[in-house]
Amino acid sequence: MGSTIDLVCATADSGADMIEIGIPFSDPQADGPIIQASSQQALHNGITLKTIFEQVTEIRKRTDVPIALMGYYNPILKMGHETFLDYCISSGVDGLILPDLPLEEAESFCELAKSKGISPILLVAPNTPNERIRKISELAGDLIYAVSILGITGNDLASKGALQEYLNRVRENSVTPFVVGFGISTRDDVVWFNEHSDGAVVGSAIIKNMNGSSNLVETTKSLIQGLKGIIS
Repeated sequence: MGSTIDLVCATADSGADMIEIGIPFSDPQADGPIIQASSQQALHNGITLKTIFEQVTEIRKRTDVPIALMGYYNPILKMGHETFLDYCISSGVDGLILPDLPLEEAESFCELAKSKGISPILLVAPNTPNERIRKISELAGDLIYAVSILGITGNDLASKGALQEYLNRVRENSVTPFVVGFGISTRDDVVWFNEHSDGAVVGSAIIKNMNGSSNLVETTKSLIQGLKGIIS
């Protein structure tokens, strides 16, 4: 647990505006091989939803950086909406990203989350119709998560022209700020998406950069500082 807490705090200290913490799940359908492997390793190490909340509680003693949990709906459904959200509040979670939460079932959960001060961060994709983007904007809290590709995390990005057309549609049909994630791995990617949205989400690239490192904290700090420096 200690290393996770140190990594999150180091990431915050290095300039990350918000930190996403993944809830490990046995069948992470939206995740690519890098994050799937880290999820399986976490499960092997005995990490549970309760462990995640304990970690966030400890992180909150050291930093007030906004924290969003990203996970799949089934464990939350098993715990119960009210209980899960109460744990979020008591530990210090700010937002929730649930990639497999059906929009048709999202309204009651999102309203409950917002009433408790937890921001539901809903996803849009390149094939999301404009009307659906507008509905997602109504239900979302402080942010929308725009998926940059049709597929899994870590995949290659589409052409910049197609991406810009898609992000323009999101901007035109939403009153909610949005960040972009999936497949963002280079400094140029971060610069481009920061210019065309309200922020870039880097996940798989950070985990890949950590693999084989003898000092995870320093390796992560160096990467985050480098990315933050080019957009400051």
